[in-house]
Amino acid sequence: MTQVNKAPHPGDGPPRPGGWTRFVTARPRLSLLVALVLTALAVVAGSGVADRLGSGGWEDPAAESTYATKALERQFPDSQPNLLLLVDSGRASVDTPAVAARARELTRQLAAEQGVTGVGSYWQTAPSAAPALRAKDGHEALIAARITGDENAMGRTLDRIAPRYRGTHGPVQVRIGGIVAVRHEMQTIIKEDLTRAEMIALPITLVLLVMVFGSAVAALLPLGIGIVAILGTNAVLRGLTSFTDVSVFALNLTTALGLGLAIDYALFIVRRYREELSAGADPLTAVATTLRTAGRTVLFSALTVAVSLAAMMVFPQYFLRSFAYAGIAVVLLAAAAALILLPAALILLGHRVNSLDLRRLVRRAPKADGAEGTAWARTASLVMRRAPLFALGTTALLVLLGLPFLGVKFGTADDRQLPSGAESHVVQQHLRDGFPGSPGGGLEILAEGRATDAQYAAYKQRVAALSEVDRVDGPLVKGDSAYFTVQPKGESVDTAAQSLVGDLRSLKAPFATKVTGTAAVLVDSKHAIGERLPWAGAFIVIVTLLLVFLLTGSVLIPLQAVVLNALSLTAMFGAVVWVFQDGHLSGALGFTSPGSIETTLPVLMFCVAFGLSMDYGVFLLSRIKEEYDRTGDHNEAVRHGLQRTGGLITAAAVILAVVMVAIGTSRVTNTKMLGLGIALAVLMDAMVVRSLLVPAIMRLTGRATWWAPAPLRRFHQRFGLSEGEPAAPAEVKETAGV
Repeated sequence: MTQVNKAPHPGDGPPRPGGWTRFVTARPRLSLLVALVLTALAVVAGSGVADRLGSGGWEDPAAESTYATKALERQFPDSQPNLLLLVDSGRASVDTPAVAARARELTRQLAAEQGVTGVGSYWQTAPSAAPALRAKDGHEALIAARITGDENAMGRTLDRIAPRYRGTHGPVQVRIGGIVAVRHEMQTIIKEDLTRAEMIALPITLVLLVMVFGSAVAALLPLGIGIVAILGTNAVLRGLTSFTDVSVFALNLTTALGLGLAIDYALFIVRRYREELSAGADPLTAVATTLRTAGRTVLFSALTVAVSLAAMMVFPQYFLRSFAYAGIAVVLLAAAAALILLPAALILLGHRVNSLDLRRLVRRAPKADGAEGTAWARTASLVMRRAPLFALGTTALLVLLGLPFLGVKFGTADDRQLPSGAESHVVQQHLRDGFPGSPGGGLEILAEGRATDAQYAAYKQRVAALSEVDRVDGPLVKGDSAYFTVQPKGESVDTAAQSLVGDLRSLKAPFATKVTGTAAVLVDSKHAIGERLPWAGAFIVIVTLLLVFLLTGSVLIPLQAVVLNALSLTAMFGAVVWVFQDGHLSGALGFTSPGSIETTLPVLMFCVAFGLSMDYGVFLLSRIKEEYDRTGDHNEAVRHGLQRTGGLITAAAVILAVVMVAIGTSRVTNTKMLGLGIALAVLMDAMVVRSLLVPAIMRLTGRATWWAPAPLRRFHQRFGLSEGEPAAPAEVKETAGV
């Protein structure tokens, strides 16, 4: 026989407020005043953060391609143009005297601009290289240059000079492109889209919260916690920009997680607080019980989400690291606000937290005690009666939805991330469609070490003999260094171009060679991610197993959590490939599919979505564990846990999905993919995995779900964390042993 301690039920007796409760509720008005002051300071500290963020960060800073790119920028700035002026002569030829004269004048003006170097054009280039700068139809040609400085300095220079060159100049029309223009336009669009997303998400979120709580007062509390978390994270990111590069894309995650997680945590705490009030507790006692139960779960959940996001610190690309910075900051700030500010507000509000119950306008009478969540209880009972059917059916469905990911093709982020009408996208598309060899899409070889003309010529001949090489230009020699430009026969980042990178790097030469270019950056990025991915995965899995064990004391539940969380992401990954790579629904969603997925995006989406899945998993498991500790009845604990949290988890998932869909309205494809993909993952996790698969699996594993060897049980008794109240040794229930 097994003895099971019975914890007091809410309302059985007033637990004495602990140290943490006394700390956060002793001076509630002072706590809120200090929070208000700190939030105001965060607004000031975080102002202008978007202007200090970068729009790159996809490359590995230690890679061969990065070294070669920087070396070429220093020694041969002409080889690395990042600004292109597309000169359109209309129906006339670009060789018409009037057109040529105006283009040469524009070239001279651009060369005189401060912060601009390496200026060249079709009309000033040697005959051997000129064809690459002239469109096949003879009506367009290029002026190329390099803007110097870091990303922010480049953006300021572009803002200063672009108005003088964009538009009509006599017989020619000029449009601005190049990587600087693409990144600057992307940064501008992201800032505009983020503001619009916030304007969409905030009112819809407030309406949903009112529907969940009924009370307008209670609904405002989670929204306030989210705003505090977002403003605080902006200040943190502003500070980080003084020490390291941070991606502008991180702002989207800040908004999404700031609203989503803060609302999740506040929902959980406010719901438990209202339960305690309805059970007869006074406000202080209700807050004390809430912090010991739901508060512990919120803290635990925040740790699991932070762990998933911290895994991105393993990767060298600052694009991924930026999301770790933003994500960890916003998660911890959301949890801190929910555990410090929210209890203070609840103390001051007391029973008025239920004020302005708008649902009374359409509801005849309040539900009887215990009636809330009966639909979820019936769902749990149905699922557990047909556990094998639901377990196999939902697993098969999730695997089927993930199958398109088997055909994933990885690529790089380029101008096709932008709307089709964006100026820099238009310019780059003209280059792809109308210019020979796709200017800017080739490979560059940096040769370092003293060599003779004959050695350079022999090496060039060997490069030209490679089957995937269309043309080799150069070398341009400067001291002991030189560079060659290689144009692949196919697309700049297709499989053949990536294979060519390896062939060039393995080609023997009498001097040291380094290969860079779009395909080389992609190859190096894939290598860096592939090399570190096992470490990131191991970190997430090991720490998640440990944290879930500390919560449940079970050996099996942590394994189930990891497997089911990963399974919940299959639909997201399948949809990403089917929609954003293969182009289905591209017209309806308003984007241009490049035919590939940017290499870092699946890693980012996995870490974020896995963390959010753990968030909901912890909410459900903690309530199941609390009921199991109280009654010792496994099936009833699962049913009760889903009854008490099913509606809460679904409401939280819908609200977070609304925020992510608002982010997904962005005109930048990567941001659209991030928002819509994670929204899908969150909904699948809440509505399929938590509602159907988890109760089915737990019914199949039965009481063995809670097994752990004796040493681990003792470890959990000493260091574990539970949402339930401390056990009451005087009240004991006997149940049959396993």
